Amino acid sequence: MTGAAMTGAEQASKHSYVLLHVGNRRFALRSELVEELAPPVRLHHFPNTTALIAGVIVRRGRIVPVYDVSRVLCGRESSVHRFYLVARREFGNETEASAIPVNGECELSNSELIPAQDGQAAHFMGSLDVDGEKIQVLNLEALVSPRAESAHGAANAEVRA
Repeated sequence: MTGAAMTGAEQASKHSYVLLHVGNRRFALRSELVEELAPPVRLHHFPNTTALIAGVIVRRGRIVPVYDVSRVLCGRESSVHRFYLVARREFGNETEASAIPVNGECELSNSELIPAQDGQAAHFMGSLDVDGEKIQVLNLEALVSPRAESAHGAANAEVRA
């Protein structure tokens, strides 16, 4: 709106989102969840059976799990990434920093969320219309939850079989 103050309802319907690149696609994440865009640092690998965990990074004196979500979001693993997007993930009464590899610059967008439609994957909250491009908004909790991880692992096992 130009020349007029936004009403409370208009302010509530618009939120800030960080636009990020995963694989060959753009997605969005609510900006209040994003802690930082970290430069490439050493990814520490360890034996684990969690489908999406690629390893951990150390940021600001804490261990942060890195979730490779590209195969879920884009259908294949992305070997190229330039940064780690570190975001807060809330589950129950706990909060944990989690990172996802991103392969490009991130930008901020103030847009209105278009609610998810029936049948859309639970890891999408809805979408944004940014300059005519439909960008899906990630629900990080659903995307990397243990229940979702086991479903992703089962789906990947079926694809490999």
